[in-house]
Amino acid sequence: MSTEHDAAARPGDPARLTLDSGLTVRPWAEGDDLKLLQVWGDPENSMHHQDRSLLRPSSNEPWSRCIVAEADGLPVAAATIFRSSLHPDRLSFYAEVAPEHRRRGVAAQMLQILEAEVPNCAVQSLKSRVAKRSAAQCFLKDNGFTKIQASRQVVVQPGAIKLPDLDSAGLDLEDLATGSVELTQLVADFYNAVHTWDRSEMTVGRAQQMLLAPETGASGAVVLRDTANGGDNSILSFAISYTPERTEDPADVLLGWNPELPEADAETSCRAMLSMLAAHFPVKVEVDDAMVPLKTVTDELIEAGLAEFDFEALIYARDAA
Repeated sequence: MSTEHDAAARPGDPARLTLDSGLTVRPWAEGDDLKLLQVWGDPENSMHHQDRSLLRPSSNEPWSRCIVAEADGLPVAAATIFRSSLHPDRLSFYAEVAPEHRRRGVAAQMLQILEAEVPNCAVQSLKSRVAKRSAAQCFLKDNGFTKIQASRQVVVQPGAIKLPDLDSAGLDLEDLATGSVELTQLVADFYNAVHTWDRSEMTVGRAQQMLLAPETGASGAVVLRDTANGGDNSILSFAISYTPERTEDPADVLLGWNPELPEADAETSCRAMLSMLAAHFPVKVEVDDAMVPLKTVTDELIEAGLAEFDFEALIYARDAA
C-alpha cells in the first residue's frame, strides 16, 4: 500500500491511503452509514445490525478509530476498533466489505491501518465477533485470532419443559420492577460472573443503563424466589423481557441466575424459570458457552427437538504478549 500523505487515517485528518486493491482509505465521516447501507444492503441478523452500529467517527474518549475504503469516491468498506468501558481488556474489531470487493485483501489491510493506531491506546489486545462458518471466521483465523467463546440464540417451544409445582418446590414467581435495586445488583453480579473469559466491569449503574432502563427495550421482569423452609426469600433466577407484547414470535428474554448458587441449583432454577416463561408462548434466549447451567438445559431441549437455534456467533481474540 502507498500513502498520499504521511499521517493517514488519523481522526480529523483528510490524508488518505491507497490499498493494493486500488481502493482509497480515509477516516469515517458523517453520512457514511447511509452510503454504505446502499452498497451493503440490509443486515443479515440482529448481531450484524449491532456490529454495524459500532461504525462511527473516531474519538479519544471513548477511544475508537474508524476508517472507510472508497472505490471511485463511493464508500464500499469500513472497519473500526474501539475500547469498551464495560470490557476494558480488549479492543473490539469490526470490518465489512461490499461483496464485489471481497477476497482482495481489503479487510486485512484495513486491519493493518487500524493496528498502527493501537499503540496510542492503553489496551493492545483485540477481539471480534463473527457468524459461525462465515468468511469472516476464516479471516480472523488467518490473522492470528483464536476462538474464546461461542453464543447461540435459542428458541424454546411452548410447553417444552414440564411446569414445576412451585409450592412443593419452595419457589415463588414474582413480578419485579426493572428499576429494582435488588434486581439490578443481581443482574450486574450475574453479568460479571459469566464474563470471566472477557473480564467485565458491570456496575449497578451500568446494568440499569445498559440492560434495564426503558431505553434498552426492557418491558418487564420476573424473579424466582427461594421460599422453602429455611430459605431466605432470595432471588434464585431472573428473566427480563425485551418484547413489549405477547405475539406469535418468540419473546426476547435475558435469563440469568444468582451466581452464588451451586451449579446444580442454578441449573434447576433456570429450568424452572424457562418452563414458566415458555409455558404458552415461544421464548428466545441468548446462551453463551460460559453460561453452563442454562446451556445444559437448552442443549437438552435442542437434542430432544424441543428447542432450536437460528444463529450462532463466535468470539475470537488476539491477545498481546
